[in-house]
Amino acid sequence: MKYRNNKAGEPISILGYGCMRFSRSGGSTDLQKAEKEIMAAIESGVNYFDTAYIYPGSEAALGEILARNQARDRVQIATKLPQYLINRAGALDRYFEEQKKRLQTDHIDYYLMHMLTDVGAWRKLEQLGIREWIERKKKSGEIRQIGFSFHGNTDMFLQILEAYDWDFCQIQYNYMDEVSQAGRKGLQAAAARGIPVIIMEPLRGGKLVNMLPEDARKLIDADPKKRTAAELALRWLWDQPEVTCVLSGMNSLEMVKENCRIASEAEAGEFTEEDQTMIAGIRDAVNRTIKVPCTGCAYCMPCPQGVDIPGAFRCYNEMFMESKSTGRHEYFQVVSLRKKPAFPSQCVACGKCERHCPQHIAIIEELKNADRALRPLPYRIAAGAARRFLRFR
Repeated sequence: MKYRNNKAGEPISILGYGCMRFSRSGGSTDLQKAEKEIMAAIESGVNYFDTAYIYPGSEAALGEILARNQARDRVQIATKLPQYLINRAGALDRYFEEQKKRLQTDHIDYYLMHMLTDVGAWRKLEQLGIREWIERKKKSGEIRQIGFSFHGNTDMFLQILEAYDWDFCQIQYNYMDEVSQAGRKGLQAAAARGIPVIIMEPLRGGKLVNMLPEDARKLIDADPKKRTAAELALRWLWDQPEVTCVLSGMNSLEMVKENCRIASEAEAGEFTEEDQTMIAGIRDAVNRTIKVPCTGCAYCMPCPQGVDIPGAFRCYNEMFMESKSTGRHEYFQVVSLRKKPAFPSQCVACGKCERHCPQHIAIIEELKNADRALRPLPYRIAAGAARRFLRFR
């Protein structure tokens, strides 16, 4: 197993265990199966385990497995405060104490503000005394490192990055998300501040393995090094020295063994020019299935009306590249939950975006198409209710 360091110079395995996708049996976590997989990962050198309050049964399962194998001191636990459920200062301790109890531990090694989508969510926590709360928990040793997980656009990520002296962060990043969400720009900005970056969705929930178009599969099959789709995606990430740890939702012993093998070999800077060309070819093959040829360059931004144009097109395309539900879910997460609305319906057809688009996209018309597809009536109702609940209580 290879390791890269946190802010304090302590080693983090470059492969982290994502605990959201434990196998389930009879409606609950298959504890016996998960135990075999987790212990195999630990024996192979994995020391970073990521869970969250809202992952059904995950914290309790991880805590039970570590306790009965006396393995707590062999790993670093990362879990997340459900900040979207916090509306009073007392709730901070209530959730934190519950998480410690579930995890059967007296401290959390890496504690994240879960799913920040804009800096307003952090400002709300500040008003509730989160800075002082973190300081107390760090002083008591109950929290070792503080960070945040992020779903949003690059500019918002940079704002959150500047809003606090973070110890680490977690972003969605893969070769298809290089210029979306936090993107490579966000990754490099965090690294420039000395902030370790944990990567989630390296395979887009398996879609960069199971849902690749035929042209992409042919390129992978022709790889002279005989790497699989998953191995290429993981190595592309580890090739970048700014990437500290890549999370994988491993739920089979075979997956654990294979990912640990790759993580024992991967090096930053190992990709050749031919490797990069192959990844570009795979990306192009995927992009040929898209609806709107938006590259995410953001030349169309900022929109005078606040519309997130690249965000709308990216999620619209995901509806055709992956599935309707995937694109709509992504849009719900990344755009619909923002404090300040950024919907295509806000467009007034001023034309500023179209004058600056290097792809010459008919943005005004395509935004109408995207809005109809991404926000059917049930989604609009759900998004409105969620915004009121999460932001304006």
